Order: sequence, then C-alpha cells, then structure tokens
Amino acid sequence: FERRGSVHGVLRYLIDHGIALPDRTRSGPARGAIVWRPPHRGAILNLLTSPAYAGAYVFGRRTGRPDVGSRRRRAGQPSRRPADWRVLLPDRWPAYISWSTYEENQTRLDANRSKHKGVPRGGPSLLAGILFCGRCGHRMVTCYRNNGRDLRYDCTRDQINHGAPHCQSLSGGTLDALVTDLILEVLRPSAIEVSLQLAEDVELERARRHRQWALRLEQACYEVERAERQYDAVEPENRLVARTLEQRWEAALAAEAGLREERVRLLAREPPRLTPADREAIRALAEDIPGLWRAATTTAAERKQIARLLLERVEVTVAGVSENAEVVCHWVGGRQSRHALVRSVRRTVQLARHAELLACIRSLHAQGLRPPAIARALQAEGWRSAHGKGFTAGSVRALLTRMGVVSTSPKRPSAVVVRCAGEFTATEIAARLNLPEGTVYNWLYKGRLPARRVEAAWHTLWLVRLEDVKALLRQRAGAARLPPRPAASR
Repeated sequence: FERRGSVHGVLRYLIDHGIALPDRTRSGPARGAIVWRPPHRGAILNLLTSPAYAGAYVFGRRTGRPDVGSRRRRAGQPSRRPADWRVLLPDRWPAYISWSTYEENQTRLDANRSKHKGVPRGGPSLLAGILFCGRCGHRMVTCYRNNGRDLRYDCTRDQINHGAPHCQSLSGGTLDALVTDLILEVLRPSAIEVSLQLAEDVELERARRHRQWALRLEQACYEVERAERQYDAVEPENRLVARTLEQRWEAALAAEAGLREERVRLLAREPPRLTPADREAIRALAEDIPGLWRAATTTAAERKQIARLLLERVEVTVAGVSENAEVVCHWVGGRQSRHALVRSVRRTVQLARHAELLACIRSLHAQGLRPPAIARALQAEGWRSAHGKGFTAGSVRALLTRMGVVSTSPKRPSAVVVRCAGEFTATEIAARLNLPEGTVYNWLYKGRLPARRVEAAWHTLWLVRLEDVKALLRQRAGAARLPPRPAASR
C-alpha cells in the first residue's frame, strides 16, 4: 500500500502476482477454518483499517443507531478516528506494523477520497489534485476537452454550490510547462544512487515474493503429509473414515500440484535480473533527468507522482480577464516561490496592453506599411497575440478591419437571382416532385428540358419551369402505356 498508494493498486498487484488472502469459513462442519480466497477490495480495506495489525486493542469503533420505525439498534460503519473509539489500548497484540505506519495509512486512505487530491491518475494533467485557486482557495477542477487533447483548469466550486459568478480558468498546457521547468530545475543535481536503490528495491521485492511462495509451498506439502499420515493411521475396518481421509489426501495433492504450476507460470512472467550492463545504463539515464521526464516510456501518472513528492500545492491567480497570472508554488519543506505566467486568452481585447497594441498597429499603418511588414515589426518588438503566438499578416489585417482602418474585401458578386414565375432550381424540382436530383440533371444535360442558365455569385444555376417538367413526365408516362409494336412479318 505504501508503494501503490491506493486500495485498487494493492488489489491489482495481488491479482497480477497470484497472491491470495486468508479468510475463515462461516458455515458448514469446518466453520472457522482458514481458507485462501482471491483478493477483493473489502478484505484489503479491512486489513488496512484494522488497528489490531498495529498491536492495539480497540473497542467501540462502531456507533449504534436505531433503525427507522423500530427501537432496535444496528451497528454503523467503523470510525477511523481514535477520538471516536470508546477504548484504545496500544501495544496489546503482536504488531505487524507500527502505530505511526497505521496512522499514515489512514491519512492516505482519507486523501484518496473524492474531496481530496487522491492518487495520480493517467490523464495528461500534471497538477490535478494539487492546484488551488488563488482567489477563493478552492481546489480547481481539471477539464479535458477535444477528445483529451485540450487541458484546462477551472474554478467552479462557488458557481455550482452557491450560484456565484464564474471565478477563473486558464489553459493547462502553459501552466504545466512552467511547473515542469521548475521541477526539472530542482532535480538538476541528480543522484545515481536513487536509481541503484530502485534496482535494489526490485530485487528485495522479488526475494520477498519468492519467500512467500516458498512458505505457501511448504504449507501445501505439510497438508499433503498430514493427510497421508491420517490416512495411514486409520484402521482398515473403518472404511467410511478411510474413504473420507483418502479424498482429503487427493484434494491436498491436487492443491499442491496446482500451486506448483501457478508458481511456474509466475516465474516465467517475472522480469529478468539486472546485469552490470543494465546498471551502467541506469547510471547513464539517471544523469539525464530531463530526458527521463520527456521519455515516451514515462507515464503521466509517474510525472504526477514526482510532482507530488516535491510540491505540496500550487496556487494560481489570474489578473482580471487578462493574460497575466501569478503562480505560487508551495514546496515540500515550507519553501515558497512566486512566478509570473502569461496565459492564452480568447480575444485580443483581453490583453492587458490591448490599447497600446492597437495604437502601435495604427501608427505602423499610418507609416505606409502593409500587413506583412506590420506583422514582422510586431514580432521584432515582442508582441504576442491572444493565443500567445506571433502576429501574422492575416491577424494584422483582421485587426485593421475591426479598427475600421481598412475596408473589407471587395464586394462579392450578388447571389440573388431574379426568377420568372414558375421557375425553380434542379434541387427544388427534385424535392417537389420526389425525383432523384441526378435524373433532373441528366435531362438538362441531354436537352430534354428547356432551362435557363444564370450567374449566382461564382456559380451557375439551372432554372427550370415546373410545368415543363410535369409535361415531360406526362409524355414519358404516356409512352410507357403504349402497346408493344407488332413483330415484322418475314
């Protein structure tokens, strides 16, 4: 649980490595006997929240409450806060973990709830769960749009709960890039021992897993030997007892064989041990932290885990609706750092120096510069558009048009066509008479329908009289009703 960080992570680890959990039978003749079952979430949660594994005797964890409509009281959910327990006697049982470890586990379980930051997820957001609004202090929501390609941080707590105005929001790409640079700057003096310690942890974990499997196999062998001794000790006259003991012996043998086969399959899936060449490769990679951070094999959850190890929280405050924002990083250990952030906005009027920008463009145009030259001059002076990019000739021309300095594009040819009475286009004819549009165009191209061609904008339209089409249809229907011609005499 310390390594995985969540109950689901522990569950996935136990399932992937074939580790069962002990349980006791609740019915039958073997009631109370220990059985090994596949792991499930409830059993893992009980193990993590039970204070008995920390060596403490506890009474009164559950608070009784009366059922609705009756005087009977039923037990509620056990409380995780020691202040709610009626009796707490530490150091009363053999402890598997220390009391401080137990308290850390409870803190992590509480943090994994939805109202807390939780464990790192797989989304591309780097600051999900640790980003707070600098205005109201609430945690900002992570939003993924455009099929996950557009990341945005939004503060909507008061808006949803109290109907207040929208607080603030900003694009997540620029903010994540800033925090990434800060983290890489902190990790620049990298230590090779970190990677070597990771390799040693992998080997220790492998050794612990092998020891656990050895103990399971030893227990299975003991059950087989015990069943064999019981079968050998029974008198031949007791046939019923002998048959029952024989079945237990066979079941123990089958369980041992299945356990050995499962262990062989798990050993085949284990990763190979690190060789000296692998250790040298780890040393080389450990010296390039930025390369490891941006590597394709590094997942988003791993980057988030690194960020949470270094940062306690990040606060961002947007100056009004402008592009300027302030980022405050609260690092582990109590240190704080403040940084300026220039975010992207939707409209040019949101820029803090919007009036100055328009005055500069107007001045350059008054000097006789065309939009491409104005764009180059703005880029040379460091001006950026609302989206944080450099100005182009098209964006400058659009601003000049909005300012009224230049006129719009030349007037387009009119798309309005003066029709005569009863004239329709080919598409309208097809819709009115329920005909395929291709059939109408076929008649036009073959000259079976009289039509008039007119110019509409940059296109040419066919105008057909509805009566002419109906006359053609009547003519074709009459030809279809004519009797067949007689065969020519020989």
